[in-house]
Amino acid sequence: MSDKSGRAFVIFNPASNGGRGKKRIPKYLSLLGEHLPGSDHAVTSHGGEEAALADRALREGYGTIVAVGGDGTLSTVADRLLDSGRDDVAFGLLPGGTGNDLGRNLGMPGDDLEGAVRVLAQGHQIQADVGVVIGATRHEERGEAPRAERFFLNVAGFGFDVAVVDGAKGARILSGELLYKATAVQQLFRFPGFRVTLQDEEGYVRSDPTLMLTVTNGEHFGGGFPISPGATVQDGLLHACYIGDAKPLRRLVLFDRAGKGRHEGCKEVDARAAPRFRLAFPGPFRFELDGDIYASDQSELALEVRKGALKLVAPPQ
Repeated sequence: MSDKSGRAFVIFNPASNGGRGKKRIPKYLSLLGEHLPGSDHAVTSHGGEEAALADRALREGYGTIVAVGGDGTLSTVADRLLDSGRDDVAFGLLPGGTGNDLGRNLGMPGDDLEGAVRVLAQGHQIQADVGVVIGATRHEERGEAPRAERFFLNVAGFGFDVAVVDGAKGARILSGELLYKATAVQQLFRFPGFRVTLQDEEGYVRSDPTLMLTVTNGEHFGGGFPISPGATVQDGLLHACYIGDAKPLRRLVLFDRAGKGRHEGCKEVDARAAPRFRLAFPGPFRFELDGDIYASDQSELALEVRKGALKLVAPPQ
């Protein structure tokens, strides 16, 4: 069997960005042929197949596994790599989705296809932090059995964030930050709020009517919102942003300030950085993980950082 440790295996999700990801495949293949000859690829035919393709790439011994799509596609592929425990395989990404928040956090513009391929070809690697969800959860649409742990690259979101992801499904005209903002404005007047208790290991506890809770591994989420200003994928921490509930007009103010990264001074907002958080809900709950919706039949979970767990191909600093 040929040695594939020096080659990349590229996984395309043509359904990303409302099906727009399919249009990028020919251009990406041309650029890969020019800048990264010898790479192999596969295209998913249904949701979740990227996990099986990542497992195949691991079995066949590729040295780099690359995901092309939105943050959900990237997260699924990275989850398989992290779950395997392999530390000799690098993870690469090519933006092709709606949010592209991980790429944005790394300084990779979502519309610069050739620039992204050049980053991949240069092969500069960092040891990036990842988050892990601890508690039985399942992907809401894939019919999988609950898993006790799963990894995420960028964000775990609760409450309002889930309502926005739900509301954005099926969008055909808008995408990226514009889609998130348009859907969010609708939900500011519709979302009823929710209850969650957030605590860290230093004694911080907050539990009151809540608009949104995000726990992020980087600065941006939601197609470009700087929800955790200054956070990086190498700071060894997760960053919680707890936004208390408010009346619709006040929600609009909070939303506007969050879009500018100026929300942390508001009385409704708590920002905490810690290696581990615990969350408790009144009952079963749904949440967003890197753009996909997951669910739990339990009422508690923990989120913790795994420092430097992922060998990630990224632009040089």
